[in-house]
Amino acid sequence: MTNILRIKFAQPTVRAVLFCGLTIVAFIPGLGWPDSSQTTRPNIVLLLADDLGFSDLGSYGSEIDTPNIDRLAASGMRFSNFHVAASCAPTRAMLMTGLDSHTVGVANIPEAIPEDQAHAPAYQGVLRTNIPTIAEMLQGAGYRTLMSGKWHLGFGEGEKPSQRGFDRTLMLADTGADNWRQRSYLPIYAEANWFEDGEPTTLPENFYSSEYLVDKAIEYIGDENEAQQPFFAYVAFQAVHIPVQAPAAFRDKYLQTYTGGWDDLRTARSEGLARTGVLPAVFQGLPMPTTVSWQALSAEQQAFEARGMAVYAGMVDAMDRHIGRLINHVDEIGELDNTVFIFLSDNGAEGSIVTRHQAPDSNAPVAPFQLWMRLANYNSDAQTLGERGSYHDIGPAWASAAVGPLAWYKFFAGEGGLRVPLVISGAQAGVSVVSQDAGSVSPALGWATDIVPTILGLAGVAAPDELEGKSLLPLLRSDSQTVRGDEDGFGYELGGNKAWFQGDHKLVFNRFANMGKWQLFNLENDPTESQDLSASEPERFASMLASYDAWAADRGVLPVAEDYNQGQTVLSKGLRNRPGFLLSLGLAALTPVLLVVFLAIWWRRRRLSA
Repeated sequence: MTNILRIKFAQPTVRAVLFCGLTIVAFIPGLGWPDSSQTTRPNIVLLLADDLGFSDLGSYGSEIDTPNIDRLAASGMRFSNFHVAASCAPTRAMLMTGLDSHTVGVANIPEAIPEDQAHAPAYQGVLRTNIPTIAEMLQGAGYRTLMSGKWHLGFGEGEKPSQRGFDRTLMLADTGADNWRQRSYLPIYAEANWFEDGEPTTLPENFYSSEYLVDKAIEYIGDENEAQQPFFAYVAFQAVHIPVQAPAAFRDKYLQTYTGGWDDLRTARSEGLARTGVLPAVFQGLPMPTTVSWQALSAEQQAFEARGMAVYAGMVDAMDRHIGRLINHVDEIGELDNTVFIFLSDNGAEGSIVTRHQAPDSNAPVAPFQLWMRLANYNSDAQTLGERGSYHDIGPAWASAAVGPLAWYKFFAGEGGLRVPLVISGAQAGVSVVSQDAGSVSPALGWATDIVPTILGLAGVAAPDELEGKSLLPLLRSDSQTVRGDEDGFGYELGGNKAWFQGDHKLVFNRFANMGKWQLFNLENDPTESQDLSASEPERFASMLASYDAWAADRGVLPVAEDYNQGQTVLSKGLRNRPGFLLSLGLAALTPVLLVVFLAIWWRRRRLSA
């Protein structure tokens, strides 16, 4: 992307001109979609999971029941080499615009941007309002545009999805929330900020996130009469973001599934990826230093951890069940054969742990968080784990297993953080999507910015020249095996973790994982990033590093401080905005101490007076 793009998008009239151009070009023979008397423009449903691991679907080798997503995979195409950002908002920004997250102002989630970056245009943490979204592009081309779920791209004036091209919206503004009630999941938020059609709303008493988000999607899509106009529906689930929560019936299906521990699961997932054809062979992968020994845990700890992973599996299962309801609704209104479903995750599995000590010798600073949990009426009781009132996270060891043999997980630039499942399915409007290769796997290198041009192509809308992504339609139509040449590269940066992808190779820098060292991997031969080629291929290493540096300079990428910690930044920034809560938290923490002092004084006075 050149600086010309920034100048173009900085002009206030560019969006209006773009929309008019899109509307006109759509009806020029040979450039837009065919005449509606000859064919029907497809409906498009974009389904986004939150923190789902690469191997968490049955069609990607998982033991978790996901029959509805697997049905889409069996009639569509799975992608084995598709990448997104390793954190939610940057990915969502790219999925909404087809542009790099730095270009659109979302280099990181707003809660994690340190003060020394907050001045920079790329680090605002909210989607720039002078850059069109996919909803605005489709709305201008005659689509009904609908959204339910997590937005997390801003909720100030002009930033809500209801002001960014969506006709109907139910949105969560925050990075996450409780799945059972309308309350925050971190002490940085006073409440869970939900909006419907741009106005604050109250969730129903019987709320469960996956169910309610699909309820709203079904409501917005409507019946056969409303289906006369094509729709774009974006459903952004909370599953399986922390707190990991699921109805007991879904959890209980898996109570005996994970008793062998995370090492056994990682091996089984690696074998599953090979068995389902997602990866060409069984890869072992490097041991993750954050994965402690399962045998080092007590029997009680093992039982608790296995139960926690059962909650995670149940949450994925429940999401799939409700996706099935949505598919059935589309079928009932007669639109299934004219609808494309796109399913993916916003990043890899979440490895943070805040609710307990996972290892016997852990020094994790969980005590303050547990104090907040008590104040917020959360618990981590084993018997009701995952149910209403419960709070759980699976931690780094299970997260490492959820991504199979890949390296690392959410927040890291390793493949476990960036590589996600992607399923595209549907044949309609004269576009025979994967009709010859139903159930196939594409190993083509893909990036989050590719989704927007793909959707525009399906809708018959000419994509703006400024888009950075590549349409995946040539892969879906079996016209090509790749959408990028060996010289087509793209860069990535988030929180100081960096990468450059080009052809079969990846240059990667993980601040914690590699102790500040760039590494080079051949992803085709080594998707687990086990064999560093930086020394054996110095020319390629130097060339790719130069490409990354040029990209970073053009995007306005800023360095992070040596002591930057994303989690600590989130908490410190958030709590500074809640001084009253900090005071109450401090008083709550001091109450036991004050009580002991009071009792000691009382006892001393009593003895003296005796």
